[in-house]
Amino acid sequence: MSPTQRLLEFAGADHTLPEQVRADTARLLADTLAVGAAGANAPGADAILAAARAMGSGAEARLIGTDERLPAPAAAFVNGYRIHCLEWDAVHEPAVVHALSTVVAALGAAIDRKGGCDPEEALAALAIGVDVAAGLGLAASSGLTFFRPATAGVMGAALAVARIDGAPLADTLGIAYSSAAGTMQAHVEGLATLPFQIANAARAAVTASDLARAGFPGPKHPLEGEFGYFALFEDGDLSRYTDRLGVVWRISEVSVKPFPSGRASHGALGKLEELALDPEAVERIELACPPLIRRLVSRPYQPDMTPAYARLCLQWLGSLMLTDGRIDPRRFTAEHMADPALAALAQRFVLVPDGNENPNALFPQALVVTLKDGSQERHEIAATLGSPANPLSPQQAQHRLALARELAPPDADPRIFDDPLSYFTKAL
Repeated sequence: MSPTQRLLEFAGADHTLPEQVRADTARLLADTLAVGAAGANAPGADAILAAARAMGSGAEARLIGTDERLPAPAAAFVNGYRIHCLEWDAVHEPAVVHALSTVVAALGAAIDRKGGCDPEEALAALAIGVDVAAGLGLAASSGLTFFRPATAGVMGAALAVARIDGAPLADTLGIAYSSAAGTMQAHVEGLATLPFQIANAARAAVTASDLARAGFPGPKHPLEGEFGYFALFEDGDLSRYTDRLGVVWRISEVSVKPFPSGRASHGALGKLEELALDPEAVERIELACPPLIRRLVSRPYQPDMTPAYARLCLQWLGSLMLTDGRIDPRRFTAEHMADPALAALAQRFVLVPDGNENPNALFPQALVVTLKDGSQERHEIAATLGSPANPLSPQQAQHRLALARELAPPDADPRIFDDPLSYFTKAL
């Protein structure tokens, strides 16, 4: 049996999630819905909504955080953007895949269109979709060129939707692969086109299932073929993932983001939150880190940054953490980003190589703090705050949820925060 066949067999099998895996799946679903509601009014959201409304009429599926309904592919498109646009969505760090973002957006639209579904069926589909999306990232050996959360995410999401729809899995996977798109260029330029790529993947996942259910064919070797995923999008070996299918559930390896900013910033931000330094006493803060961290968040502070750029600029984020003790998206405005005091603090941050040349490594990292009195401290960072190895404290989790509530529209369905599994599976 080929690795692709093993993947499809896993995706279509009956699964009773182990107790801890089920708990992790429900917890991460709640996390994803909360950040989606928080992103409903983020920059770019209005344009995404306008484009989605033009995709067709119909009231099949809800939009996270607002009471409007759209056709399922269009709703998935909007919700994918809302989930990822604040850079607050959960991520599988070793895979470098925001696996829940595309899967929750697409699967939720499919469940709504169906009129709801059994909660256990929904959680199983979600865990499988996340497993496949993260697994494709784990199988890769190359660095990011294409935007992996979208290119791998569309295939995991499509298989999750196909389970709910009863669509043929092999054709769904092939059609989803044929829809895969998204590069790191939007990340380099700091544009809201980055979460658009998640939105587009969620829409494409629903459409792939629809086409397969209608009898439309998909390529039979989308992952391992001559022009398959591991020939064009990534270097890698699919068997590195499929050899352990069902033995390790990848959703239990997913990290939540304590701060609404790029995950590569969180090692430093978590340590700065813990240290609670006096910004006036700081002379220099140096982060020694692998190349992926530098590639993702070493961009220089600019007073005219876009919010998307700023969420991936450690100099700016570090200055906010020193000043405010948290990262609040409401500070990502032209007025705040041009603040001379914050600009001066930003210049005290620098990222340097640490000798680790693994293109997908996020750790280890070390934060070296030099104070104006000449003293210096080095703080090793072995795991990011919010990861399974360094989970949020109950107080940190509570503060995070409270900020999401503040950012969400005031009329957002309260079940998103109070009973998320019911919200996801029992549309009203």
